[in-house]
Parts: sequence; structure tokens; C-alpha cells
Amino acid sequence: MTTATRPAGAAAGVYSHPFRVYWEDTDAGGVVFYANYLRFFERARTEWLRALGIAQQRLLDDTGVMFVVAEARLRWLKPARLDDLLDVSVAPRPPGRATLELDQQAWRGADLLAEAAVRIGCVDAGTFRARRIPKSVIERLP
Repeated sequence: MTTATRPAGAAAGVYSHPFRVYWEDTDAGGVVFYANYLRFFERARTEWLRALGIAQQRLLDDTGVMFVVAEARLRWLKPARLDDLLDVSVAPRPPGRATLELDQQAWRGADLLAEAAVRIGCVDAGTFRARRIPKSVIERLP
């Protein structure tokens, strides 16, 4: 999960999304509350899918499947603070039949602040049973 250098960028299949740290993201000391990194990572994953042309509501409506977080391992390295501009990356690993594994990082300039390994499951929206990731999604993944 740990890499000390910033991902290579879009050529390597890494997506990055900018975030500004707002007051609502911080604790009383003006430091980003640790659980909010999960929100940043979630938003970056959603924007990554959107950039690939995968709208999650449309995926649900058309196929009856949705993605859910099955596992997340996080590590915090340095604090982010009020008004910081962050870049949150999504680097996918090769997909499984019903899962996506993603490495995510939150950066402030050259400083790695937090990182996560996240496993996303594709499930039937009605039963929450595992379903194969639709071919239309697999075809768009880097």
C-alpha cells in the first residue's frame, strides 16, 4: 500500500481529483478529521468512474447492480488542514470477476497525507449478493 512517490499520472492509469479542505472537514483544531479521508476517497472513486463514462445511477437503472465497499485499509501519515488543496488519486488494479481493488492516496503538493487500499464489490441492488461486473464497465477500465 505504501509508495513514497506520487503516482505517474494518467499514462499509468491513475486518476486524480482535486479537493479543497472546508471547515466542515476539520475538527476543532482545524485538522481534517481522520474519518473524512474515507469521504475524500469515495468522492474520488465516484469522479473516476464518471470520467470513465460510468454513471452509477445509470448503472443501477440499466443493470440492477451497484458497487459497495467491502474492505478498506487506511494509513494516515500527515495532517491536512483547513483550506489545503488536496489531490486524491485512484489507481486500479486488474479487476476480478465481481471486485475492483483500488489504491488511493491523498496528497498536498509533494506530501503524501493518507493512503488506502480499497476493495469494491459489485452486488445485486436488491439482494446484495455478489454479481459479475458488467462487461460495459470492464471494457472502460484502464
